[in-house]
Amino acid sequence: MDENIELKELVRLGTELNNIHDVDILLERILHEARAFAHADAGTLYIREGDFLVFSNAQNDTLQSQLPPGDKLPYVSFKIPINHNSICGYVAETGEILNIVDVYDIPADAKYRFDSNYDKRANYRTKSMLTIPLKSGTETVIGALQIINSKDENGEVDPFDEDEEMFAHHFAATASMVLQRAQMTRTLLLRMIDMARLRDPKETGAHVNRVGAYSVEIYERWAMSKGLPKEEIDKNRDMLRMAAMLHDVGKVAISDTILKKPGRFTDEEYEIMKTHAWTGAQLFLDKQSKFDEMAAQVAVDHHENWDGTGYPGHIDLRTGEALKADADGKPLPKKGEEISIYGRIVSLADVYDALSCRRVYKKAWSEEDVLNEIKKEKGKKFDPEVVDAFFKSFDLLKSIYTKYPDEE
Repeated sequence: MDENIELKELVRLGTELNNIHDVDILLERILHEARAFAHADAGTLYIREGDFLVFSNAQNDTLQSQLPPGDKLPYVSFKIPINHNSICGYVAETGEILNIVDVYDIPADAKYRFDSNYDKRANYRTKSMLTIPLKSGTETVIGALQIINSKDENGEVDPFDEDEEMFAHHFAATASMVLQRAQMTRTLLLRMIDMARLRDPKETGAHVNRVGAYSVEIYERWAMSKGLPKEEIDKNRDMLRMAAMLHDVGKVAISDTILKKPGRFTDEEYEIMKTHAWTGAQLFLDKQSKFDEMAAQVAVDHHENWDGTGYPGHIDLRTGEALKADADGKPLPKKGEEISIYGRIVSLADVYDALSCRRVYKKAWSEEDVLNEIKKEKGKKFDPEVVDAFFKSFDLLKSIYTKYPDEE
């Protein structure tokens, strides 16, 4: 490949990746772009956590093509130790690039080995494999990028060539830099959420990460059904992933006597508790970006109900005063499409997670009971189209819990 073309491609990718702020969305894009350049059929991305690599993203065009349109491959997150027992572990430990022609023909004296169990479970044949360490500016390995089965113009698997290896090496340096920035953004978000968690133990990092991940998948299904352009969907997914995590940040303004009350609220206490929706939105009123606008919509709308029985309703976010009021002067609840699509989606994602998981005050509901409740609330609490998108995404949603499990 011409060096000038390669440089232009790296600059383009660096610019595009810098416009992505959420870690999970960024990982997906990094893996996609690396595969696209090398015409790789499949790939995986691992992020370092201590002495382990966490399986964080996977893509496989062959297996994807076997699914109905719109479906995605669910995958289970897991950890592997950083050592010579695996190819990725070896690369993370040594910082070396490995370009393997056929993983089933690795010499017996090699310092690493290939685990064929995934191929057996998926009925897939891994052959050529290029594995690149992701390194920080101080040369510390922060993850590993692995692309699999380079294909020629006839669709036949061939080895990764020197140009592809060189490009992947340079691309990994750009990706690592952008990834560290996104990780810092995620850390800042989680610290904001930790402030809320100190007040409300239900607001765990695992809970908000799951709500964010569920919301993105539901949104993508909904948006595809509406025929929205891919570029618009991608931008909104990035912002929604972060905005959904902050849906309950307004709880920091609620008194401990109410927030941590073990029994039922009085009518007066419940009215105070409901204010967290618009006080959370107030944090984003000084809009600097589209993200601020979306985060405000999510915070204020995620307790509105499709049938107009939710809260806080039509209010002035700065004052909390009614913009549309009933005969008693109370804000009229929003109804139907008066509620932002992002609020409608996060509402369902939040309820699904709350019902599915154990809390200090309740046991986890069975999957059957959770799904029956969501069906029952279709057209009442939840937007029917959002419920449809939820069920079309359900297999993928179930796999998200393995990535963000509750702490024991």
